[in-house]
Amino acid sequence: MRSYFVKLLFIDCRRRMLSLIKHYSVAMSSFRAVVLVFLSATSAAVAILVQTEALPRPPAVAAAAVSVCALMGVSLLLRDIRSKVRGEGRTLGSLIGQYAAVKAVGWLGKWQRAKLEADTLNVRKAQEETLLSRLRKNEHTLYGKRFDFASIKDIDTFRTHHPITTYEHYRDLVGRVASGEERVLTAEKPLVLAMTSGTSGPSAMLLSTKDTNSDFFLRGVAVCLDTMRRAFPATDSLQRTTKFFYTPTFRQSEAGIPIGPNSSTPASSRHMLHLYTTPPPAFQVTSEKDALYLHLLFALKDPSVGTLESNFASTVFCAFSTLQERWQELTEDVERGTVSGALHLEPRVRAELEALTRPDPERAARLREDFGAGFHGIAGRLWPRLNLILTVDSGSNQIYGEMLRDDCCSGIPFYSPFYAATEGLIGVNLWPEETGRRYLLCPRSMFCEFLPESLLEDEAAAATLLMEDVKEGQNYELVVTNAAGLFRYRIGDVVKVVAFHHQCPIVEFQYRRGQMLNVRGEKLSEALFLDALKEAVAQWPAARLLDYCCAESGIMGDCVGSCDPHYQVFLELTGVRNLSEEQRHKLDVCLQRASAVYRSFRIKGSIGPPRVQLVGRGAFAELRQRMMSSSLTSANTFKMQRVLRRKEDARFLLTRTVS
Repeated sequence: MRSYFVKLLFIDCRRRMLSLIKHYSVAMSSFRAVVLVFLSATSAAVAILVQTEALPRPPAVAAAAVSVCALMGVSLLLRDIRSKVRGEGRTLGSLIGQYAAVKAVGWLGKWQRAKLEADTLNVRKAQEETLLSRLRKNEHTLYGKRFDFASIKDIDTFRTHHPITTYEHYRDLVGRVASGEERVLTAEKPLVLAMTSGTSGPSAMLLSTKDTNSDFFLRGVAVCLDTMRRAFPATDSLQRTTKFFYTPTFRQSEAGIPIGPNSSTPASSRHMLHLYTTPPPAFQVTSEKDALYLHLLFALKDPSVGTLESNFASTVFCAFSTLQERWQELTEDVERGTVSGALHLEPRVRAELEALTRPDPERAARLREDFGAGFHGIAGRLWPRLNLILTVDSGSNQIYGEMLRDDCCSGIPFYSPFYAATEGLIGVNLWPEETGRRYLLCPRSMFCEFLPESLLEDEAAAATLLMEDVKEGQNYELVVTNAAGLFRYRIGDVVKVVAFHHQCPIVEFQYRRGQMLNVRGEKLSEALFLDALKEAVAQWPAARLLDYCCAESGIMGDCVGSCDPHYQVFLELTGVRNLSEEQRHKLDVCLQRASAVYRSFRIKGSIGPPRVQLVGRGAFAELRQRMMSSSLTSANTFKMQRVLRRKEDARFLLTRTVS
């Protein structure tokens, strides 16, 4: 009787599980084989363990119970998947793969968040342990022996023994690493010789190691994904993401070490590509222009996109600008199931992409209707289930984030997840719903010191403060010791301490030291200039700011004539074709109101009025391409320089001036 009851229970569970599977599309029916394999494997494992006497031979009830539990587990899994918002046209196999990845990263994020919270209760302990672990790991390197890392037992000794450094301190040593010499700066061989974005000067070549990458993922990505799902529960779904990123060009050092950008790339994310709308063949396209078209094409084909993602808001802005220019061509491709012949693709890649497309006149008709309604709020109409735009929109990307929120992406929340640099992870944003971008410094990612802003030019008085010493409301330049061979290194970022989370500082990015406007010692920061510029533009009827940069008159040479030192300001605007002298004067008024020092120089006549010049539409896109082609910076890491330091760049914009 008992075995008969167990048999009935087993049959009932199997019937219920198959009933659940039938609720899915026919394309998912192949997953039945996966279920049968899972059950067979479970039964086989139990049988083997019994036969090898690793387990005692169970009674019939126990054996059946194992199968019943397996069936129940699969049933619960399918129910959970079915309860979530899913992308269209997905196979059950791909959904389960995404489900497993989301769950794994979710658990990891909760664990790392708990560790971060514990560290904020005693930042001195966390910082000292981080520092000493780095010194112990590298004490037998050439550099570690030079500075006697083995004898350093605490923070104070380290600060006494080791000077504050800049890139020049490491240039020759990095060159030796590039040529193949081992154990120079780090005990482990670098994975990449990473090029900085060059925002405040020439690109620098830094080491990127396994430790810096794992730190970034564990303490950055995992924690931010956990934060994202807490703040935006709708993102806990099985929708696909459209991620705008590109395959960069690398070259090799003498020793064969890759040289290029250190950022998220299709190659470094190869195990996650199934989560994105863009199919794998498209990531073989090296042309940014063509790759962006493909990102947009496959995103438009999927109305259930849940997230738009990119490293920086400038890339998302570029995507919507391209969408505005090429929506008709894209819609025709969706309608016909084709890939535009204007793209320069290898025949094999084109064939693979065209095999993944099919004519969809119904979707194309809906797209034409959405585009016909204008581009304000277009993101929410194209993708009605869009939950979030995940991108860094602070610092030099602030202007792009603001324009997206005000226009194309109106009504869609943004999350700027972390504060990072080529040197590594610096902070994470635990407050995504706040409009101000604030980042909690990560005590175990880097050992951090702080130079007070008032002492930045006084090398003799450059005594640093620690995390527990800084004051709320004050500005400091960050000095970091990372996992990749930089020790007490001035990264050039000036941040403001805006609050504390337990003992740990919360900061807002202010400016890069190399991006200050300074023709007479007035030192106007990027943030101050942008605020004044936005105030002035608001007084120009119908004008909307698309992009901007400045140049100090000293680098312009003869092309601006002889005159008092001044700022050459290049603007790309919509809504106006010309500015009157009175309108241009508004910027000078706003700058004087924002900076007392600037105002005093203007009153004395030591600084002339800014020269405001309008450039043609697309001028900054051309400048961006020129800047990237002259360095090893990729589209994934590029940041527009707000203060131009190369005469060639400033003269290029002069040639694009229309007013």
